[in-house]
Amino acid sequence: MVLELYLDLLSQPCRAIYIFAKKNRIPFEMRTVELLKGQHLSDAFAQVNPLKKVPALKDGDFILTESRWVLAAKSSKADPSWTHGGSVWRQPWGRTCSRRPTRSF
Repeated sequence: MVLELYLDLLSQPCRAIYIFAKKNRIPFEMRTVELLKGQHLSDAFAQVNPLKKVPALKDGDFILTESRWVLAAKSSKADPSWTHGGSVWRQPWGRTCSRRPTRSF
């Protein structure tokens, strides 16, 4: 099963996903959604993404509609161990989450 990517390369998040897929040799079929022509507002595209935004990824019956999760899903296809790498760069900084510390009075 080949991934289907719904993209418009005028969009920066779409370009990031496209470049990532090409660079990591992830096979995908590109479905162009022209934003300037309003194709993202069509009923046909609303079946893929009810929010009517690109990028979107479709893998069989599974659909992702937010760019950072599309990148995460594609990363796991390229290298299943990628999620473990996050802890490596956080260790030198001593952070476990992105929340600001709360003040105690």
